[in-house]
Amino acid sequence: MAIGTAALIIIMSVYNGFDSLIRSMMGNVEPDLMISPASGKVFVPEGETYDWIYEQQSVKNMCCVLQEQVFISYEGQQGVAMVKGVDWIYEEESPIRDHIIDGTFRLHRGDIPLAATGAGLAHSMGINPRFISHIDIYFPSRTRKLSTANPISSIESIKVWPSSIFSINTEIDENLMIIPIEKMRELLEYDEEVSAVEIRLTEDAGQDELVRIQKEISQRLGPEFKVKDRFQQNESLYKMMKYEKAAIYMILIFIIIIISFNIFGSLSMLIIEKRADIGTLRSLGAKDRLIRNIFVLEGWMISLAGLAAGLVIGTGFSLLQQHFGFIKMPGHFIVQAYPVILSWTDILLTIAGVAVIGYVIALLPVASFYKRSR
Repeated sequence: MAIGTAALIIIMSVYNGFDSLIRSMMGNVEPDLMISPASGKVFVPEGETYDWIYEQQSVKNMCCVLQEQVFISYEGQQGVAMVKGVDWIYEEESPIRDHIIDGTFRLHRGDIPLAATGAGLAHSMGINPRFISHIDIYFPSRTRKLSTANPISSIESIKVWPSSIFSINTEIDENLMIIPIEKMRELLEYDEEVSAVEIRLTEDAGQDELVRIQKEISQRLGPEFKVKDRFQQNESLYKMMKYEKAAIYMILIFIIIIISFNIFGSLSMLIIEKRADIGTLRSLGAKDRLIRNIFVLEGWMISLAGLAAGLVIGTGFSLLQQHFGFIKMPGHFIVQAYPVILSWTDILLTIAGVAVIGYVIALLPVASFYKRSR
């Protein structure tokens, strides 16, 4: 029971660490809040609401983005990518610069438009920021009709030069490219339209402040716009992470149930050995309820002792790993040691689960014995 409890605490803490790591990495791409149209692809961000957002002290920055799935070509290699056009605020203050693995994160060199590319996309296309070759980006024209005689005339194209390569996670690295928003508007033939407005809050802004600003923006903009937080922007991903954690908890609880059958067997043998003592207690006037409670409490105390020992081992190991990181990650990973975050919620769930299992397992052999004795 001690080993099972300790394993439950440690594995849940390691999962919390990876969960936090994923959320922090996604936070470098996903804003705290994102405004997008409820219908259609683009809109023009103007009005008093955006002035109100700028005035909020908890708002760190607000930037406009225009993104679309496009076709790209680089030195004979072709592929499809999600190209995200961003304004100068994003270029200056985006946390994505902390994940640059090659080159320097910038989107302008004088009048020359530059591009930051995900590591997976750069590897598949052979993109290298040290080379002088440009990237061609193509998208069907919105204003010109398709010509069967000359199909290329109905396709818009722009050229950008690679400046940096970033690495966040596999999904983003294999699809995302970031370019200046003016080049994206040129490609998509827009003037002032954007596909979304991204809002990032200051580090000291808590969850209550985020909820307040989200509700206020939603009320001011009305039903024509969606205002999403990070969870709503990737609802399926975060739900999957919660379901995975619940599945891990249930699997480990099932293992503890299997382990607890040792207590079931030991307690059953103890009851058989103590039949004479049970008869003596009955002769002295002890009621069946008192005798049952003696064996139930003995079995439960064995489980609780294992629970206490497992909590000490599990929490101690997790705290040591959390602060010192003595178990290292294999290979070249983002972090050097296994990330561990000890959560009081996990500790309480572990205590409740193991305690209930221990009580039920202690109750079963006693109930079975008295049922047979009758």
